[in-house]
Amino acid sequence: MTARISLDPPRSLLFRAVSWYSNRAYGKVIDPLRAGAHHTGVLWAYSRLELSAGRWKKLDPQLKALAVMASAATVGCSWCMDFGYWVSHSQGMDPRKLREMPEWRESDAYTKLEREVLAYAEAMTVTPPRVEDEMVDRLRSSLGEAALVELTSMIAVENMRSRSNSALGLTSQGFKDRCELQPPGASGRHTPAADR
Repeated sequence: MTARISLDPPRSLLFRAVSWYSNRAYGKVIDPLRAGAHHTGVLWAYSRLELSAGRWKKLDPQLKALAVMASAATVGCSWCMDFGYWVSHSQGMDPRKLREMPEWRESDAYTKLEREVLAYAEAMTVTPPRVEDEMVDRLRSSLGEAALVELTSMIAVENMRSRSNSALGLTSQGFKDRCELQPPGASGRHTPAADR
C-alpha cells in the first residue's frame, strides 16, 4: 500500500527543523512528519504535543510502551507498530513481550498489572470505548491517580497517531528491521544510536 498523501511536502522552515531533529533522533525523517508538513499549523501542534508527552514521567515507561503498542495494534496501524517495536526494543523491553503483543491474552510473558494496562488500552481504543469502572479502579489502586491520567492520555495520543497514520496510508518504514534481537540470556542493550 502506498501513502494516500504525498510524502514530499513543501519545504518550510518548520519542516526543515523537524526533519533535522527526526534524522538526528531516528536516523531518517519519519513519514508522519512528512505527511503533517502539508499543513504547518498541524505540524507545529503535533510536534509540540509529542515533545510535551515525551516529558510525562509519572507512569513506568514499560507500561506506557505496552499501552501504546496495544492501542496501535487495536487500530491496526502498521507504521505505529513498526516504530513502537523499535523504540520499545531500544529502551530495553523484553523482546518476547514485543513479539507476543498481538496474542498477549494467550501469553504468559506479561505480569498481572501489564495485562490490566493492555486491556485498558484496548478498551479505550475500540469504538465505542468499553472502559469499565472496575478496570479503572484496579489501575488507580495499582498506579495512583497521576499515573492513571498519564496512561489514559498516552492511549489517547496513540489513538490520534494510529488513526491519522492509518487514514493517510502510512505503513512501516523498516524500523523493526533495524532491531537486532539477541537470543534469550544474551547481555547488552540495543540503542537507537547504534543504528546510525
